[in-house]
Amino acid sequence: MSLHKELENITAKLSIKNVSKVFDSAQGKVQALENVSLSINEGEFVCLVGPSGCGKSTLLNLVAGLDKPDSGEILVDSDTVEGPGRDRMVMFQEHALFPWLNVFDNVMFGLKLKPNLTDPERREVAKFYLYLVGLEKFAKASIHELSGGMRQRVALARSLAPNPRILLMDETFGALDALTREQLYGEIQQIWQKRKKTILFVTHNIREAVCLGDRVILFSPHPGRIVETFNIDLPRLRDINDPALTSYASKITASLKQSIGKEVAE
Repeated sequence: MSLHKELENITAKLSIKNVSKVFDSAQGKVQALENVSLSINEGEFVCLVGPSGCGKSTLLNLVAGLDKPDSGEILVDSDTVEGPGRDRMVMFQEHALFPWLNVFDNVMFGLKLKPNLTDPERREVAKFYLYLVGLEKFAKASIHELSGGMRQRVALARSLAPNPRILLMDETFGALDALTREQLYGEIQQIWQKRKKTILFVTHNIREAVCLGDRVILFSPHPGRIVETFNIDLPRLRDINDPALTSYASKITASLKQSIGKEVAE
């Protein structure tokens, strides 16, 4: 397989159909998700928002194949998700890099998922993604030498290098300081525009969701379900401090408060 072919954009449509999930807890059974249906187009950036316990991370884990729904189904194109797969890569809040490997070797490790590549081809792919995240000059650096934002960029390069069809991001920027987060908001938008990956992004930060997403899907807890969908009609690159963006965020926040108020009343 040619290196050019390996670097081609590969995206997928994600279909979530009537998915429900119940967990056992000390207080009894907890309905994490109830009849959730969602269709995500190829190359679309979709953000899930809602309060803690609304099921958004549970849904991400189901799409990743780390758990199975009690009912309903999840499909990538026409294939049912039965478990983890190389077509879906997950980025968590903690970067989960290997401290005994340098930056380049961490990205190379992710490419072990691509057995069809030769070692020279893997090295070229790793170099490409380090360039894409702006860390080509830090290839030999140790992980402990990097800032939090740089570590997340390494984690992003490692996730993108195997060329997954879908990138799943769970509170990826939540542990970073505000200034670093704002810098990464611009960088992730630039990378998404270049690679056009299908991205499902979980966050509790509504302004972050509006800054990044083509659509924002609002969840309400008890049980976890979709309350409303917001199409974000703003040009990119977006600035999280843009008043137009803040206006969208205010509308979503008002809808969330209204849904929580209804639950309390019930």
